[in-house]
Amino acid sequence: MKYRTIGTDPATRREVSVLALGAMLFGSVTDESTAFAVLDRYVEAGGTFIDTSNNYAFWIDGGQGGQSEELLGRWLRSRGVREEVVIATKLGARPLAPGTGYVDNPEGLSAKVIRESAERSMERLGVDTIDLLYAHIEDHATPAAETVGAFGELVAQGTVGLLGVSNHAIWRVERARALACAAGVAGYEVLQYQHSYLRPRADVPSPLFPDGSLGHAGAELLGYLRAEPGLTLVAYTPLLSGAYVRQDKELPPDYVHPGTPARLEVLRQVARECGATLNQVVLAWQIGGAFPVIPLAGVSSVAQLEENLAAVDLELTGDQRARLDSAV
Repeated sequence: MKYRTIGTDPATRREVSVLALGAMLFGSVTDESTAFAVLDRYVEAGGTFIDTSNNYAFWIDGGQGGQSEELLGRWLRSRGVREEVVIATKLGARPLAPGTGYVDNPEGLSAKVIRESAERSMERLGVDTIDLLYAHIEDHATPAAETVGAFGELVAQGTVGLLGVSNHAIWRVERARALACAAGVAGYEVLQYQHSYLRPRADVPSPLFPDGSLGHAGAELLGYLRAEPGLTLVAYTPLLSGAYVRQDKELPPDYVHPGTPARLEVLRQVARECGATLNQVVLAWQIGGAFPVIPLAGVSSVAQLEENLAAVDLELTGDQRARLDSAV
């Protein structure tokens, strides 16, 4: 395994594995026995960075979520590995009632919600501190200063180590970081956005993003990261939920555009040259990039995990990387 540091403050920064493990469907779609086997193998291979959320996976049973955190709590207690792993979770997108969702009825990012939801996440996880806590989605109803202050208070208390943000407009991220700096409190240092090798359209509307996706790591976010080397991008859905390799899986609609075939062809060429799978090349491309990217990949079996782990040691040549980068 290889590692990199997230965060800049010596008191809170953490060294994590360059491949993060997504636990979104653990405890729901992925049963406990399989999830435990995946987690055990991940840690055995040197993996240390596990990601979940307080609303995973509410859409499976129409509830409010929490199954993933609860399963991770049981695994942590049974294995005694709390000090060996960095646990990241999120708040702000948990439905306030069963049968609702984060578009129509999210908990939001008020100070009260942040305090109470963080406490409940710690109870489900069975931990005294949350290593990394994300603001999951935007809350347009709560003043940014209130959100920033509440997150900063959790860090000052030692309840949370690092702060992160996901699915926010970059101008909101920068505003929040500026407010945190002015207030002398901790700000967002880890950015979790959807990022893969194929480039998505950013103008496809959705119920959560009516003006086009704020969840993709587009040109603005990538430029922001290049200008702010203290920030880290955690890339969720790097393998497009199996669309690169599964014949029965279509690309998401925002990836279906004239630029996709050329990039897919170069990806296939490089995979053949490396004797690797398409998934492995995508992960290696992210891990070895010009600025810190930590792919966050979920799996439903140990075999899928083994494929992903092999990507950590896959070294792309300068020519291969240049061809991948320049394909349009």
